[in-house]
Amino acid sequence: MRICRIDHNGSPAAAFYCDTHVVPIIAAAEAYAAKTGQRIDLPAGDDLLAFLPPDGSAHQAAATLSQWVDEQADDLPGELRRPVDDVQLLVPVPRPNKLLLLAGNYAEHIEESGGIAAARAETFPYVFMKPASTTLTDPGRPVPIPEVSPNCIDWELELAVVIGRVAKGVKEADALDYVAGYTIINDISDRRFFPNSDRTDRDKDAFFDWLHGKWHDGFCPCGPCVVSAADVPDPQTLEMRLTVNGEVKQQATTAQQIFPVAAVIEFISSFVTLEPGDLISTGTPAGIGATKNTYLRAGDVLEATISEIGTLTSPVT
Repeated sequence: MRICRIDHNGSPAAAFYCDTHVVPIIAAAEAYAAKTGQRIDLPAGDDLLAFLPPDGSAHQAAATLSQWVDEQADDLPGELRRPVDDVQLLVPVPRPNKLLLLAGNYAEHIEESGGIAAARAETFPYVFMKPASTTLTDPGRPVPIPEVSPNCIDWELELAVVIGRVAKGVKEADALDYVAGYTIINDISDRRFFPNSDRTDRDKDAFFDWLHGKWHDGFCPCGPCVVSAADVPDPQTLEMRLTVNGEVKQQATTAQQIFPVAAVIEFISSFVTLEPGDLISTGTPAGIGATKNTYLRAGDVLEATISEIGTLTSPVT
């Protein structure tokens, strides 16, 4: 089951996501009742967690309805099938309490950036945060090149985890039981942010240049949907691909992660309480623009794809 948020007549609404089209969930429930004579009670809001495991109150009902929608295929009433190009998709989790991201979770990416990848037993996940309210960007909405530092803006395709249950001190063996689903994040990054060119250098300047270069407005496109964790028993088997103007830049699999999803949840929850709706973006594979001194320009189009989820499209302005 894949679900998304859409702008439905000026208000956010939940919908099933089907690559080429979306089906508003409440409308699908009405069509189901009309055809089968059975009603499925679903919440009318746009909180996707209500429809997802492990604790969504309408998870089983939504899964049943989703299966019925899939079975209808072309027999589904045309007015329910809204072409993706005709709707505005919205960020699946609009205001997460925490937006956490990993740096250096793929060995080849570490090496292409000039580093040396350590074995998992010899290191730990590097976690940072982005300001969710100003970086999260709807699918299809433009990524803005920041006027303050426009010349070295880069892409980073990442698998993102949607937490579905309060998690503290969770063990790796149990960690996936706390996941609601998975989505895509493009961790847009300013590789050469250098505030105050007249500054006096301090020991930590380079670190904060790097960190602040993650924080520009609009630097976290997210979507197009969430795939239910129930449909992804092993998140380490997903294929990843990112293109810029149709040219493949990143091609990888989540199997290449140094710290798999479950290990990341164990690590973060050992000292931070994870809450339903929190997003954890699990790092990017090799193929960033910085390695070839190739950066984003206005007019570019990014397409970030992960199997089982879909494609997150972002124009650049």
